[in-house]
Amino acid sequence: MLKAMLGEAWYAMGANRLRTALTMLGMVIGVGSVVLMMAIGQGAQYAVAQTISTMGSNLYILISGSTSAGGLRSGGGGGPSLNVGDAEAIAELDGVSQVAPVHQGRQQLVHGPNNWSATVVGTTPAYLDARAWTIASGHPFGDSDVRSATRVALIGQTTADNLFGAEDPVGKAIRIQQSPFVVIGVLGQKGQNLDGRDQDDTVIVPLTTAQRKIFGTPFPGSVRLIMVQASSAEAMPAVEAGMIALLRQRHRLRDGQDNDFYVRNLTAAADSAAETTRVMSVLLGAIASVSLLVGGIGIMNIMLVSVTERTREIGIRMAIGARQKDILAQFLLEALMISVAGCLIGLLLGIAGALLINTMIDMVIVISGASVLVAFGVAAGIGIFFGYYPARRAAALDPIDALRHQ
Repeated sequence: MLKAMLGEAWYAMGANRLRTALTMLGMVIGVGSVVLMMAIGQGAQYAVAQTISTMGSNLYILISGSTSAGGLRSGGGGGPSLNVGDAEAIAELDGVSQVAPVHQGRQQLVHGPNNWSATVVGTTPAYLDARAWTIASGHPFGDSDVRSATRVALIGQTTADNLFGAEDPVGKAIRIQQSPFVVIGVLGQKGQNLDGRDQDDTVIVPLTTAQRKIFGTPFPGSVRLIMVQASSAEAMPAVEAGMIALLRQRHRLRDGQDNDFYVRNLTAAADSAAETTRVMSVLLGAIASVSLLVGGIGIMNIMLVSVTERTREIGIRMAIGARQKDILAQFLLEALMISVAGCLIGLLLGIAGALLINTMIDMVIVISGASVLVAFGVAAGIGIFFGYYPARRAAALDPIDALRHQ
């Protein structure tokens, strides 16, 4: 029975090929648009997720407070309100996984005839763990290098390319503030952060070396910021409250007095960016779905025309024993075949368009099986939904009136 209905539906589609093609066009455009827009949206989500993963997880940044002199106020990080002792005390709190005091700034680097300006980060070995930073070649510095203020450096890939070109930097010397440093390792690539800054354009040196040889400090042990990593996302609220209470106590701040430091939740900022891309992905899919609705209306219109043209045929079928449910199933099957055929063509065009965009403008495109199944399911549902009314109208025809139809 089903085989016969499929044959009849195929014959009906072939009898009016141009009309069938134009009817399918709405579904082709709709499904292709949905697949393409969802691929772009999911690509944006993937790109943001990759950027977030390079920052490290469950991170807080404590920034030293501002200073005021002669009526001029510096921004955050301008005052010496944080120090290494604060970092050591925070490391003792429950729920804290890694703590890394940081003293950083931009400096001019020199190697042979080449020079380059990069961010120099003075910190401890825990910084690499907190930032989930790997070593591409060479080895990291250790606690002994921090205690001895050793002049060693880890450099990012961007810095390495601009100072050394194709030359292997490990074991070579660079100058920072006229002081020679030995490159002991090259950092793994991270790319841009959420602000668009190149994370690979950096040099990491022991904290004490940065304080004594590069930046200098107005007070011994003072740092510009402290990076704190919680052991889990669930522990972050308790860790934040514990840090604030501890630092207020250590800095002897009275009740009602403002903090002399700032707390930045990097995970919250990352989650906000991820949520923005998720909303964008949903909006793109919703906008493209309007085309599917238009395609469904086109199917309904053409099927109504088909019912009118084939009224006598429907009467003959009923006269020789076809039941209402057989007529209903026949026209529903035709609508479904048009919808599914248009969906398959739209899928191919959508995937091809996504791959073309990826090739031409190097945009991250993600074509997931879920988006393909959703587009296919929605298209099939639209075919049934918009094909039901014409099919029901055909099934409800009176056989005698249908036979009289000219």
